[in-house]
Amino acid sequence: MKKMRIGDNYAIHCYKHDGHIYNSYEHSVLLDVKKDYIVLGNNKVKVTEEDGRVWYTKEPAIIYYYKNKWYNVIVQFKKNDIYYYCNIASPIIIEGKVIKYIDYDLDLRGFPDGTYKILDESEYEYHKNKMNYPKEIDLIVKQELKNLIELYKNKVGPFDIEDAKKYFEKFMIIIGNKNL
Repeated sequence: MKKMRIGDNYAIHCYKHDGHIYNSYEHSVLLDVKKDYIVLGNNKVKVTEEDGRVWYTKEPAIIYYYKNKWYNVIVQFKKNDIYYYCNIASPIIIEGKVIKYIDYDLDLRGFPDGTYKILDESEYEYHKNKMNYPKEIDLIVKQELKNLIELYKNKVGPFDIEDAKKYFEKFMIIIGNKNL
């Protein structure tokens, strides 16, 4: 991560456990590089799904990707409030200008009122059986979901709203657009 420069664009490739690409985000702007994680921002970015369908994200987002944790956190700056979408996923690998990780289906959705919902549990069970996730992966995924929920409840790390707002302001300065 030493060669990464603030303001540079990175593509994001999300894979499944069997190695096939699940989706890709055309670009996100690097906002910060820390020892254990990186922070990126994007807005209305093109997403290509595995079947070729294309769509665009709807709002600005700040994304935390971790080197050693099995999740990533997307802070969504919607018109009327801030929401969180968290993927249970492998730690990232960076190859050139591409950030890669394996998605393990389980997601955590955080709402402005502090409540949350675990999503895609049946999809996780289906893929766990279909792709023969090792027992170690299953244990890691379940423990990291618990860890993520605790962080969310305590509003620390990527759930510290002031931290996310600081990155959002930095993102707006870098892209030169204050009126999204």
